[in-house]
Amino acid sequence: MYISTAIFNKLDNVQKQNKLKIVLGVTYLSIVIGFLLLFFNYFSFDDFSSFDLIKSNRDKLNDIKNSNLIIVSILFLIGVITWSMLLGFGAPVFLVGGFIFGKWIGTILVVFSLSIGATFLYVTANYFFKDLIEKKFSSKFSNLKEKFKENEFIFFLIYRFVGGIPFAISNILPTLFNVKIRNFFFGSLIGMTPQLFVGASLGAGLNKVIENNQELPSIMDIILTPDIYIPIIGMMILVLTGIMLRKKFYK
Repeated sequence: MYISTAIFNKLDNVQKQNKLKIVLGVTYLSIVIGFLLLFFNYFSFDDFSSFDLIKSNRDKLNDIKNSNLIIVSILFLIGVITWSMLLGFGAPVFLVGGFIFGKWIGTILVVFSLSIGATFLYVTANYFFKDLIEKKFSSKFSNLKEKFKENEFIFFLIYRFVGGIPFAISNILPTLFNVKIRNFFFGSLIGMTPQLFVGASLGAGLNKVIENNQELPSIMDIILTPDIYIPIIGMMILVLTGIMLRKKFYK
C-alpha cells in the first residue's frame, strides 16, 4: 500500500516537473521569437548597408559613450548577456564591442558578458532540455565524456579554445558531461579570450576606417589597412591552431 502510494506520488511529481519544463521551454522560445520580431521591426537592411548612415550612427554612439561610459558599458553587458542567452550568437557581438569601446575595453566587456550569458544558457539547457540534448548529441560526442572525466576544467578550457562548434550548440553540449557551473564560467572566460580579442580588434579597426574616410573605401583599401589585416591574420592563426588541436581533441 505504502509502496504503491510512494510510486504514485513520484510519478505525479515527475509529470508536474515535465509540465513545468514544457511551459517554461515554450515561454523561452516565445521570448526568442518576440526578440527577433522586435529587432527586425526596428532595424532594416538599410541601417547596416548605408555608409553615411553607419558613419552618422557611429558618431552618435561615440558621443553617447564618451559622455556616459559606465552606463553604456552596463547596458552593453546586459544586452549581450540577454542576446547570448536567448539566441546564442557570438560573432556579431565582439565586432560591435570593439567598434564601440575599442579593442581593450571591448574585449573585457565582450568576454565577461558572453561568458555570463553562455553560463545562463548552459544552466537553462541543463535543466529544461537535458534529455533532448542527450538524445540528439550523446552518440556523436560520447568519446569526449572520458576526456572531461580526466580533468574537467582543463578539457573544457581546450574545448572553448579550439571551437569548431556553433556558439549556441557549444554552450549546451556540456550538459552531456555535467560540467560544473564554476568550471563552465571560468573555462569560457579564459578559453574564449584570444579569439574575442582578435574579433574586438577587428571591430575597432572598422571604427577607425569609418572615422578616417568620408566615403566608403574599396574592399582592398579596407583589407590593406593595418588595423584590419593584422586582426585578420591573427584570426587565421587562431583558426589554423584550432583546427590542429581539434583533430587531436575530437579524435
